[in-house]
Amino acid sequence: MKKKVYVVPHSHWDREWYFGIEESNILLAENLSFLIDYLEGHEEFKSYTFDAQISIVEEFLKVVPEKREELKKLIEEKRLFVGPWYTQCDSLLINKESIIRNLLFGTKIGEKFGHTLEVGYLPDIFGQNAYLPSIFKNFGIENAIFQRGVYTDQLNGNLNFKWVSPDEETIRTNNIYLGYGPGKFLSSDDEYVFNKLVPMLDKLASLNKDTNNLLLPAGGDQVLVRTHFPKTVEKINKKLENYELVLSNYEEFMRDTWNGKEFSNEVLGELRGTEKSRIHRTIGSSRYDIKYLNTKVENKIINILEPLTVIGERNGIKYSKLWLEGSWKLLFDVHAHDSIGGCNSDITNDNIVARLKKVDTTVNALLNILKKKLTYMISEKLGKENIFNIFNLDINDKLRSYSVVVFTRENRFDILDLNRKNIDFEIVNQEYISGGKQIVAIANGDQEIELPGYYRSEILLDREIKSFTWETFEIIEKKSQEVKRLEISSENKIKNNFFEIEVKENKVNLKNMKTGKKIENLFIFEDTRDFGDTYDYSPLKNDVAIFSEKIENVSVEIGRKIQKMRFITKLQIPVELNSNEKIEQIIETEIQLKENENFLRVKHFIDNKAKDHRVRIKLSTPFANIEKSYGNSGFAFIEHDVIEKRMEDWREKKYAEAPVPIYNMENMMFVKEENERFGVTTIGIKEYEVKGDSIYLTLFRGVGLLGRDDLEWRPGRASGINNKVVETPKSQLLQELEFEYSLIWDSFENEGKFYQIGNEYLNRFVTYQKQSLNTFEEPVDRFEIPLYFNEICNTPILEIKNKNIALSTLKKSFDNEKVICRLYNVGEEIEEIDFFTQNIFMSNLKEEKLEKVEKVQIKPKSYVTLIVE
Repeated sequence: MKKKVYVVPHSHWDREWYFGIEESNILLAENLSFLIDYLEGHEEFKSYTFDAQISIVEEFLKVVPEKREELKKLIEEKRLFVGPWYTQCDSLLINKESIIRNLLFGTKIGEKFGHTLEVGYLPDIFGQNAYLPSIFKNFGIENAIFQRGVYTDQLNGNLNFKWVSPDEETIRTNNIYLGYGPGKFLSSDDEYVFNKLVPMLDKLASLNKDTNNLLLPAGGDQVLVRTHFPKTVEKINKKLENYELVLSNYEEFMRDTWNGKEFSNEVLGELRGTEKSRIHRTIGSSRYDIKYLNTKVENKIINILEPLTVIGERNGIKYSKLWLEGSWKLLFDVHAHDSIGGCNSDITNDNIVARLKKVDTTVNALLNILKKKLTYMISEKLGKENIFNIFNLDINDKLRSYSVVVFTRENRFDILDLNRKNIDFEIVNQEYISGGKQIVAIANGDQEIELPGYYRSEILLDREIKSFTWETFEIIEKKSQEVKRLEISSENKIKNNFFEIEVKENKVNLKNMKTGKKIENLFIFEDTRDFGDTYDYSPLKNDVAIFSEKIENVSVEIGRKIQKMRFITKLQIPVELNSNEKIEQIIETEIQLKENENFLRVKHFIDNKAKDHRVRIKLSTPFANIEKSYGNSGFAFIEHDVIEKRMEDWREKKYAEAPVPIYNMENMMFVKEENERFGVTTIGIKEYEVKGDSIYLTLFRGVGLLGRDDLEWRPGRASGINNKVVETPKSQLLQELEFEYSLIWDSFENEGKFYQIGNEYLNRFVTYQKQSLNTFEEPVDRFEIPLYFNEICNTPILEIKNKNIALSTLKKSFDNEKVICRLYNVGEEIEEIDFFTQNIFMSNLKEEKLEKVEKVQIKPKSYVTLIVE
């Protein structure tokens, strides 16, 4: 019996790479126009897969709108496959909500064109997120096909297997073992058939012991449709004894192969195997600038703008659907694997940065208008003028420290709540600002008038505000008196009820006030030369790491609600890769301890002057000989081995790259001993390694090439463009860089408790003051906007009493008709939620309305999507 070979003609379409998105779109217009015309005139060419991205359809129709109906007809007839993604995103470097939204936009837009590919197709991304099986299944996608990340021994002789998420959801999966291009050069001449094609088919057959169906993807990057395929397949079949080729598609292959058959092998979770395909395990620290910007923008949209928009709509303020959709689509372009990975040309990276800044500008303006409308509405209702609001946009209503900026004529003021009770607060920073000049038109011409000055004060106040509501405070100004500021301390230490930080003998020492345990030499900076490229870090042979030794210029400020410490660390490092000339690298560090926060806020500032190097922060932990680390991804913490056993013989086994134990995280990681955990929450820092008793966070890498041959951990050809070196001087990051993270050290019953503490660092709140002194603090405050004075509604949208539950999103649905809330359980036990608000319905990731519920159980490491009416 002949084995059946499903030949799938396709094109893998990189949105941008060493070329820009404009060049990609121009090529797209040419190739897709030709493909549409060809498919319409040649029924024998059954179908073509256009990389599972719906973005190409939208980009194409912007410049070739006259092809809409022909394109739609081909998609409806399943002769042209697009979706389910909007773009092929890197699932290990972005927020879980970004992955979900990418699929949401891809499937919803695809359905409008008649069909969206019913396969989670991942031909080229650098590793697979552990939650992709669950996410696909929650979208109604039952099949997945991917290339990178799985080891041969995990397959147990079958390229078809069940892929299992941490929440135990499974999906039927096929690994395209030879990549997405083995049939790209399909030919009927004997040399190709017997010396290239048959050996590939024999290899695939040896890895499919339980089926006679073989999958042969036949495409490549940005390729034009191979019009000769039908005739070529016919000719090849006349020459083969053991195989029969058929032109097909991924849906048909999965349906036929799995029909009536269940492959028993299971492959679990996150897949970053380096055996067959390069994963680029250290790409998480390449071009840190875009990773930092992207994380800031993601947090602002998901954690602040979207929930505030829901609050605004409840109060009659129109929802900015198209602005948000446009912002998400710009982000989806950033999230394509080459883009967010940073393995791109300098021109492309400039466009990515510009895209992120454009989204950030849009989001800031939308927030400004929304906060202003809500605050003016509240002011009118209360009959109070000098007020500010704090909007709590988290599911958690615990006591927390809120940072607020207020403007006043006087440097002293009181803050009252609506019960006229004085609120305790602290002025952290205050500056006097000149009022400037105003031009007034009079009969004799324009006249300049000097305006009185005012004060800008940064204050801290502690408050417990119900979830998804706001609290209003009134400012009562006083005549000038002495302002109590943070006091400069002569001691080199700061502390609160949870921690004490002290600099002593060139060491930063940390004491846990609850347990009395101490960590000496908490912070040490490490600098090594980097012989890699924008894909991968590569150690330079015989290089010796340089560690920081001295701490200078320690300054301490003490207040009632906050204490700050600053210091400088200096390293003497090579100015570039092969130079003996040294340069002084100065690293400024700021640590904050707030009164009621059981974590440290840490910032590092580096004005990078050196090339070809990697900078890491070595965090000493309270544990010795750590064996496991835990980095968050999706809706759980993923366990990683500190020592990777496959490192012992990866060269002998000819792996594509070294399986170095360097891992990605979405934004949190920890190590533990029993219930005691030590870890971080980061903003834009994506990469870590654990060695001995220490955590190494990669702050950034600076390199100047896209692609380099024969790296220490990546032998052979350069990644990217073969035989072409692309210089990328801007990826050296010779600029000012900022790094932010929190440090957590406590005992917790489960991962959920640790996650809640880490989540507090993300500051899911915003504030706004009704004032006319400064109209430049917010981006569009100085312009007039229409204001509406509706009845106000300030009851919680959703009340959750279970503190072990985390919020993934609160937003309007894709169709703008429903409120969507996604909650998840990071812990190890089932968590139950009772609802105290209006009607709650179960939903799925496609945001379809399912059964009504009054309580919900969330499995360990799982999530639920709800519709709140």
